[in-house]
Amino acid sequence: MTRHAARPATGPRARTGEAWVDPELLESVRQRVLAESGPLTDLRVAAAVRDSGRLLGAAGSLIAMDRISAELNGLGPLQELTLDPQVTDVFVNAPNSVWLDRGSGPEEVDVCFESEGSLRALATRLIAAGGRRLDDHSPCVDVRIAPGYRIHAVLPPISPTGTLLSIRIKRQQDFTLAELVGSGCVHPVVGAVLRGIIGCRLSFLISGATGAGKTTLLSTLLGLCDSSERLVLIEDAAELSPDHAHVLTLEARHANAEGEGTIDLQELVRQALRMNPSRLVVGECRGLEVRELLMALNTGHSGGAGTIHANSAADVPARLAALGVLAGMTTEAVALQGASALDVVIHVDRTAHGRIVSEIGLVALRDGRLNVLTALRIDPSHGPVATHGTGWRAPRTGPAWPELALRLGLDPSMDAGADP
Repeated sequence: MTRHAARPATGPRARTGEAWVDPELLESVRQRVLAESGPLTDLRVAAAVRDSGRLLGAAGSLIAMDRISAELNGLGPLQELTLDPQVTDVFVNAPNSVWLDRGSGPEEVDVCFESEGSLRALATRLIAAGGRRLDDHSPCVDVRIAPGYRIHAVLPPISPTGTLLSIRIKRQQDFTLAELVGSGCVHPVVGAVLRGIIGCRLSFLISGATGAGKTTLLSTLLGLCDSSERLVLIEDAAELSPDHAHVLTLEARHANAEGEGTIDLQELVRQALRMNPSRLVVGECRGLEVRELLMALNTGHSGGAGTIHANSAADVPARLAALGVLAGMTTEAVALQGASALDVVIHVDRTAHGRIVSEIGLVALRDGRLNVLTALRIDPSHGPVATHGTGWRAPRTGPAWPELALRLGLDPSMDAGADP
C-alpha cells in the first residue's frame, strides 16, 4: 500500500500534519459558516475558527482552516491527494477504501472517511456543485465542477456496499507533441505522421481504454492546427483544452430536477455547423453520440476528430457498429458513414511502462465492411518506447503504410526505424 497520506486517527481527536484538530471544533465551525448567508470564503472560516475560543496556536489554526475549507469547498479528506501532479484519478469504494491512479494503475492509499454518512455527504455536495442532484431518484450522476474535476457518484441500492465516488482530475498543463515524444509516449516517426495527419487535414478518431490518454493526445494534436483555423469542440463534459488561439467549446446540458432543459450533442452539432467551423471535434463517443460524431464528420468539414473506447484500432469498426445499432443505425449505414467520415484511427495503450501511441491505422471500406488497416504499430508489451538516439524501439510498417505515406507526402518505402 502506498503511504500517500496519513489516515485520520479514531477517537475524540483527529490528527492532520503536526497538530491535533478536535472533530467537535470542525463540526462547530462547519455549522456556523453554513448557517450564515453569503459565499463561503477563507476569511469566514478563519473568523469562525478564531471565535470558537479554542487555543490552537498559529499552526493549529491554519490546519483547522485548511481542513474545514476542504470539507466545505473542496474534496474533504481527498483534497490532499490532488496536490500530487501525477494523480489523474481518485476512487472511493468505501469509507475505508480509497485508491488513486498516477498513470500505472490504481494504488490504495491510507486515507479514510469517518463514516458512510460523511462519504455520502461529500458525494452529494460535489454533485450539487455541478448543478445536479444525487438522491434516491437520481442515484447515478456524472458532473464536471471547478477547478477541473469530473465527478461520478453512485448511491445504494445501485451500489449495495455503499456510496461509490470516482473523481477524474484535469491537470491544467497541456503537452506539446515534442514533450510527448521526449517522454516516450510518442515515437519520433509516429510524431512525424501525426503532424502530417493534422497538416493534411485528415479526419481521425483516437481509440483506447479509459485513462489511456485519449483526451490528452487529442488536445495536443488540436494544438498543431494552423492558427487561422476556427476549432469548434462539442463535448458532453468539457475536457479538451488545446493550445490554440481560436477555440470554441459547446457543452451538453442535462435535464434539471423537473426533467427539462436538456441540450444534447445532436443539437450542439446543428448549432456548430452554423458557426463556420474550420474543424469540428466531438470529444467522446461512448453511446448514441456515434450518430452525431459521424454526422459531424460527414458535413464537408475535413480534419474533424473525436475519441472512442476500443481495445485496438482494428476493433474500432465493431465498436462503431455496436454503438450505431443503439443509435438506430444499420451496420451498413455505419460502414458507409464511417468510411466517408473517417480517414485514420490512432490507438493509445496504457502499459506498465506508461501511456504510448501504439498504432496508426487507415480506415477503408472492403466488401461493404468497415476496416482499419495497420499502417504503423509498436508492440506495447516490449517496455518503454524511448531510450535515446537509435535506441528507440522502431514501429513496424503495416499493409496500409504505403497508401497513408502517399497521402501525407512521405516516402512509402521509408524505413520505419528512420526519422522521416
